[in-house]
Amino acid sequence: MKNSQNPVARKNDLVVQEVTDEVLVYDLSSNKAHCLNQTAAMVWKSCDGTNSVTDIARLVGSEAGGHISEDVVWLAIDQLNESDLLEQELRSSFAGQSRREVIKKIGLASMIGLPIIASLVAPSNVLAVGSCSCTSTAQCASQTGCQNLLNCNCAGRCADPVVCPGQTERPTSTDSR
Repeated sequence: MKNSQNPVARKNDLVVQEVTDEVLVYDLSSNKAHCLNQTAAMVWKSCDGTNSVTDIARLVGSEAGGHISEDVVWLAIDQLNESDLLEQELRSSFAGQSRREVIKKIGLASMIGLPIIASLVAPSNVLAVGSCSCTSTAQCASQTGCQNLLNCNCAGRCADPVVCPGQTERPTSTDSR
């Protein structure tokens, strides 16, 4: 049985992309994108339900090549809670303290970068521009998601007719969708 103080990273309805020194997480259920810096990403990856906060501090410290305090892990967990990236919310050990006070306290003693999660709300599919991709006007006209659109634009998206670099005239279409 899993201890309630052993955090579990959420895996369902997420698209995860690792890039240099950070992890990008897109939450399909809330249309929010989160960018986890290296420290926050290491903590999140260590949240497998078997590791306690003490274990996570040790794992992240050894991976980062230095010692980190449990307070750094708790700060990351607090942000993971806020971003809904954990299966269950954990109570932070910072009760009654502001985040600013916690960061001051941790920042002075930390040998590792503070965990940071930057989040933003992505537009819903209805608001997204160009909901399909194409390589030719005919392909664009045949795609079901491209109603009332006539051709591929210069970026490979279905769009109103445009003259792309290297084209001499605007494409035309008799498709009346």
